[in-house]
Amino acid sequence: MALLEITVIPLGTAGSGLSAWIAGLESLLEESGLPFQLNDKGTIVEGSADELFAIARKLHEHCFSAGVARVYTVMKIDDRRDKAVSIGDKVASVEARKATPDK
Repeated sequence: MALLEITVIPLGTAGSGLSAWIAGLESLLEESGLPFQLNDKGTIVEGSADELFAIARKLHEHCFSAGVARVYTVMKIDDRRDKAVSIGDKVASVEARKATPDK
């Protein structure tokens, strides 16, 4: 599995708040069935690389279909194939390292 960090920002909307847009994008993520976690700066999604590219496109295009003329999307994909990864694994690894620092 791979992890996607994505931030979708519709530009030129009536107000400066984005929570209504994010809620709409979250609905699309729920429909996808992929595990995801919203954070203060974006969303982490777990899936195969193909699934992640597909959902990224769907999220990006959603804003256009809602009438926005410009969308700014930032995404990072960590596609690790030597072992299974899931949302939260990296944070857990750092926390474990902090609890038992190397000697």
